[in-house]
Amino acid sequence: MKLLRYGPAGAEKPGLLANDGSVRDLSSIVRDIDGFALSAASLQTIAGLDPTKLPKVEGNPRIGACVARPMNYVCIGLNYADHAAEAGMPVPAEPIIFLKSLSAFSGPNDDVKMPRGSRKLDWEVELGVVIGKTARYVTEDDALDHVAGYCVCNDVSEREYQLERGGTWDKGKGCETFGPTGPWMVTKDEVSDPQDLPLWTEVNGRRFQDGSTQTMIFGVVKLVSYVSHFIALQPGDVIATGTPPGVGSGVKPEPVFLNVGDVMRLGVEGLGTQTQRIVPA
Repeated sequence: MKLLRYGPAGAEKPGLLANDGSVRDLSSIVRDIDGFALSAASLQTIAGLDPTKLPKVEGNPRIGACVARPMNYVCIGLNYADHAAEAGMPVPAEPIIFLKSLSAFSGPNDDVKMPRGSRKLDWEVELGVVIGKTARYVTEDDALDHVAGYCVCNDVSEREYQLERGGTWDKGKGCETFGPTGPWMVTKDEVSDPQDLPLWTEVNGRRFQDGSTQTMIFGVVKLVSYVSHFIALQPGDVIATGTPPGVGSGVKPEPVFLNVGDVMRLGVEGLGTQTQRIVPA
């Protein structure tokens, strides 16, 4: 299944993407695509529905983030060996964890706001893992039992803020609109191998990132287990699992950064695509 949320920001409704490409309303079944909706029992109920019997959403509504605002938006840094190399940083011995501010959480096609004074705005396509049930001290053998599905994430980053302004990475990762998520969550039964998914980014029509989750240093199973030993993951939480090479800061001989008016288009095979325009904050 492909579960989504549609409608104006702050007033999204739950929906289902039917096989014919139409959006079907789930408001009579669940209140939102939240922790309750992502439980195994709820997903089983939704899977048993005939989409043609659900109300069809007419027109071309805005698509919101594919899950309701999570309690934790967890990001993994330098999780692709080839990306670590282009960043000139050593391959980490353990996963690097940081949290993205929830004010960054936004729809997959919403505008991305360029912070005032920004000079090094960058993109990062990532595989997102959506948690389906509370995960505390989970073993790797049980990790996927706690996953509801997968989605596309763009870990938008301001490199000067992240790397040149002192302190942690958070100030370069958590600006408003820096977390486009969606367009939908694909349930895990439709993703045969999360470690074999092509993912890519284009900026103004030029492809910069063209990678695969095959080159992750730490895979989904390891990450869910590892993170759960430090953060009690809640249903509806998102883990953005890192980005492949091809970010703007890694372009040689001169880096390429985003400016107002630029358009990012990115996707993960089978999980949909996002498109964002850069606007001034």
